[in-house]
Parts: sequence; C-alpha cells; structure tokens
Amino acid sequence: MEAAGDALAKRELEGFALREFRAKRSTQPELRRLLGFGTRTALDAFLKEQGVYADDDHADLMQDLRNLDRIGR
Repeated sequence: MEAAGDALAKRELEGFALREFRAKRSTQPELRRLLGFGTRTALDAFLKEQGVYADDDHADLMQDLRNLDRIGR
C-alpha cells in the first residue's frame, strides 16, 4: 500500500509543480530541484511528456552558447 501512496504523492507533487510553472510562479531551475531532476535535459523531457513547452529566454540561450564555447563545440 505504501508504494501506491508514494506514487500518488509523486503525481500530486508533479501536478502542483506544473501548475506553478504554467502560472509563471516558479522557474525551470526551481521546478528541476523540486521534482528531483538532475539535468535540464531530464526536465525538458518531462515537460514535453506533459505537453508543456518552455520558452527559452535570451539569457538561457546566451548561457547555452557560453557553455558550448567552454566545452569546445
């Protein structure tokens, strides 16, 4: 019975987190930490599964470019 309770709690947390994100009351990094995703890619996959497509803003894109330059794209 505990596993069913854990699954329900996880779905409730995911639902809450998605509502907050859609309402722009939480950010991607906050959502990632709350849901326990280790990477932004994992969060992006979760969001896509839920039909939520996050808009990358200019700052996110610039950070991605800096990261690519750092690792030697």
